[in-house]
Amino acid sequence: MTRDTGVNSLGFAKAPQDTRVVVAMSGGVDSSVVAAQLKAEGYDVIGVTLQLYDHGAALAKSGACCAGRDIHDARRVAETLGFPHYVLDYENTFREAVIEEFADSYLAGATPVPCIRCNERVKFRDLLETARDLDADCMATGHYIQRHMGPNRAELHMAADAARDQSYFLFSTTQEQLDYLRFPLGHLTSKAETRALAARHGLAVADKPDSQDICFVPNGNYAAVIEKLRPGAADPGEIVDLDGQVLGQHRGVIHYTIGQRRGLGIGGLSEPLFVVGLDAERKQVVVGPKEALATRKVPVREINWLGDQPFDSISEISMRVRIRSTRPPTEAIVRPTGPTTAEVELLTPEEGVSPGQACVFYTPEGGRVLGGGWIWRGA
Repeated sequence: MTRDTGVNSLGFAKAPQDTRVVVAMSGGVDSSVVAAQLKAEGYDVIGVTLQLYDHGAALAKSGACCAGRDIHDARRVAETLGFPHYVLDYENTFREAVIEEFADSYLAGATPVPCIRCNERVKFRDLLETARDLDADCMATGHYIQRHMGPNRAELHMAADAARDQSYFLFSTTQEQLDYLRFPLGHLTSKAETRALAARHGLAVADKPDSQDICFVPNGNYAAVIEKLRPGAADPGEIVDLDGQVLGQHRGVIHYTIGQRRGLGIGGLSEPLFVVGLDAERKQVVVGPKEALATRKVPVREINWLGDQPFDSISEISMRVRIRSTRPPTEAIVRPTGPTTAEVELLTPEEGVSPGQACVFYTPEGGRVLGGGWIWRGA
């Protein structure tokens, strides 16, 4: 039990009951457990849920978050445990800051990651400001990532459970935000532990399935969403090889992704071909052999840096990087080209590197997150 004169579990030198914490509640089991745990420890808990998109559309979609049933579930957890809960309508903000850019990026032939932009532009910006307005000492979330106090400042570290680690989606967390945020689940070694805690607290969401896909993309059908947002976006065009030779026709660039092999409709060739490039301006899908997917040098911009030294004060930095959420970090050399830009050289070439994805930086050893940036095509 934390004594009033010591530092409590959230890092404040005062009693839990004198420490106000806003919990970002999505309605899922993770954030519900965070709220329940902190309430049980005696903290002054306030739950806040953001409504990010249309109630009607969400009610018919399972495995989503931030709408419909999930708002109801978050409210029910708060009522059961006896702490205040607020729902904030952020539909317009979410559409402008996340959905519109998602559509434009996809139309430009990129492969965007809207969950990162949502954390960056909505949850860790606007919601965090709401927490400050409520005079909270900090804001806690159900993300699987760890915050440790280093010798100089708060540091971001990968979750203890590598299978649940969400550091790829949180690389753009700024130092100022990190100072204010708390991640109470980051030390857990499995999702089973989280569900066991939910059951112990008697939460109705203990067995609720995890959210799947992007919240506003039903059944993972990106193209259908883009066509709805940008009528006429699925214009047909040519499928060409690396030499520009026309091999066939496609039904719209938005239906293809880098690394795709199936569904190209250009069979009968001597070797399998993969999508190696998307030229939205020319309405071309570029295909080539598997080895053409291998990339060694990756231009990165909009870098958020969480290291101890100024990013562009060193000519090159050896570290590990992750270029897709589903891949483990790989060794690389990062060469800053400015305060927020760099060229990343992968020591082992990676396949399927796509503009619009994130490149996340990690220390050569251990799990500290050093920030990251966005992959682009370069100048």
